[in-house]
Amino acid sequence: MREAENDTHDGKRKCEALWPIFRISHQRSRYIYDLYYRRKEISKELYEFCLDQGYADRNLIAKWKKPGYERLCCLRCIQTRDHNFATTCVCRVPKHLREEKRLCQR
Repeated sequence: MREAENDTHDGKRKCEALWPIFRISHQRSRYIYDLYYRRKEISKELYEFCLDQGYADRNLIAKWKKPGYERLCCLRCIQTRDHNFATTCVCRVPKHLREEKRLCQR
């Protein structure tokens, strides 16, 4: 995470500089989510401890439990105020419906 935060932002757009941080946060949250809900390998106390200490994003995991949001990469993707024309992120569009040359690196 420190490497992603301290990485140079030369030649990148403002939003592109944050993509590695979002990716690492997603991976940590997904790992803890899978351990608790899918594999059932950690206890509820350990799961709550990880959420309280900030190792996983509580709000993102809450969205993953809802139908239709299972593959959500970050909460910014569903906030319409952060996108042009009040839409959502391109990662919310199924791959077979996307345009050919669309940039999405999350």
